[in-house]
Amino acid sequence: MALEGMLIARGEKDLLLLPRMANRHGLVAGATGTGKTVTLQVMAEHFSRIGVPVFVADVKGDLAGVSQPGVMNPKIQERIVKLKLGDYAFEGSPVTFWDIFGEQGHPVRTTVSDMGPLLLSRLLNLNDVQSGVMSIVFRIAADSGLHLLDFKDLRALAQYAGDHPDEFETEYGRISPASIGTIQRNLLTLEDQGAEVFFGEPALELEDLMQTDGSGRGQINILASDKLMLMPRAYSTFLLWLMSELFERLPEVGDQDKPRLVFFFDEAHLLFTDAPQVLLEKIEQVVRLIRSKGVGIYFVTQNPLDIPDVILGQLGNRVQHALRAFTPRDQKAVKAAAETFRQNPKVDVETAITQLATGEALVSFLDEKGQPGIVERAYVLPPHSRIGPIMPPERQAIIQGSVLFGHYEKSVDRESAYEMLKARAEKAAAAAQAQAQAQAEARQAPYQYPPPSGQGRAPYPQPQAPRRPAGRQKATLIEAMAKSAARSVGSNLGRQILRGVLGSIFGGKR
Repeated sequence: MALEGMLIARGEKDLLLLPRMANRHGLVAGATGTGKTVTLQVMAEHFSRIGVPVFVADVKGDLAGVSQPGVMNPKIQERIVKLKLGDYAFEGSPVTFWDIFGEQGHPVRTTVSDMGPLLLSRLLNLNDVQSGVMSIVFRIAADSGLHLLDFKDLRALAQYAGDHPDEFETEYGRISPASIGTIQRNLLTLEDQGAEVFFGEPALELEDLMQTDGSGRGQINILASDKLMLMPRAYSTFLLWLMSELFERLPEVGDQDKPRLVFFFDEAHLLFTDAPQVLLEKIEQVVRLIRSKGVGIYFVTQNPLDIPDVILGQLGNRVQHALRAFTPRDQKAVKAAAETFRQNPKVDVETAITQLATGEALVSFLDEKGQPGIVERAYVLPPHSRIGPIMPPERQAIIQGSVLFGHYEKSVDRESAYEMLKARAEKAAAAAQAQAQAQAEARQAPYQYPPPSGQGRAPYPQPQAPRRPAGRQKATLIEAMAKSAARSVGSNLGRQILRGVLGSIFGGKR
């Protein structure tokens, strides 16, 4: 039995987001202060209520209020009356807080190996040549059984590859010392910013993002991103990694009555800014195919032009808040946004986009056949939970009351590339020291030949006068004179014979 549609906004008619079509992705767009965050909060509440877990990045720190029941105020009262919400009641939603830095939620970690060379190269802002060297380092790690878990593992292996390029050049290609230096410098920069805490163990288990509470409501996973946003590239790379992990690990489920998980990507323009073509192709692949895994992705951004056309065309569920048309680019964005809607003869979309009030939007959701609905001008319903941030004691109570508390808080540093390479270096240094000591001892020890039996090496022999052969007597003066005369005669005779022979050869006179 199909679930009923979720009432998101109301104008001349109710605008319902169908759970069966929620994994066809969506877009929430609008200028700052037009109501995007509240719309996101309302949608997250509805998904949680039908048992769908949600993951959302809290960029400004004001989404945490979804964990607490709302409080009546004049604006909410006015919206309730305007939209005729007679059965409206305040309630909070089940929430799990996460934080890469471990300050405002459970720590979020992954390993360097799981991040992969492509996303890590983006994180480190490497060019194509440097990215190629990074891929070589990952391949060396895989082939050598060296586990890359954290930054120190990657630094140690990069240094080892840079110090021994000749060992790997034939099999993997040239390892440029300049590229190794750039990788090391950028790693140090990220460490100075505190991003190294993201890499390590225990790594995030995706199943922990897809939980429901005791009453069957989906957990709303909120990533504290106010500090992370100071590193825009790290923020976008982390969320892209998470989407990629969902895509690669979750099994195919086909069309279901509701999604398995809904993923909200706030400040989505950061994902595409300065992204290389190979990364854009990967994002397109993930967005196009992840819906078959039961995951819906909703991009939240100020301007629809921030999303590439090939991806924008796959976002079937649209909530468009007001846009400002102060510059030619703004005017182009207004026109582009208007053209993407299924036109309603009662609504001048291009004009209406610039005139929408806060909380008002142009809404188009997919119908039962998967076709975009006719665009309607409507007001988004007020959330049932609190609008805005919560107090630190409230946040800590939720964190410590979670079933996950204590698991991710304890980091683990098991043996990996750094420890393995360090052990190899220490073993090699010890062997070299032992060999040098043995050679030094050999040079200092006295030598005796032959060594006395049972006494090891003998002392060096003392020099002695040469011995005369036995039976031979010392020559007399007469004998010495006779020998000298014989040598003289032999020498003269030899010279005469030699002159005669050479003369006959070269034709000389006698």
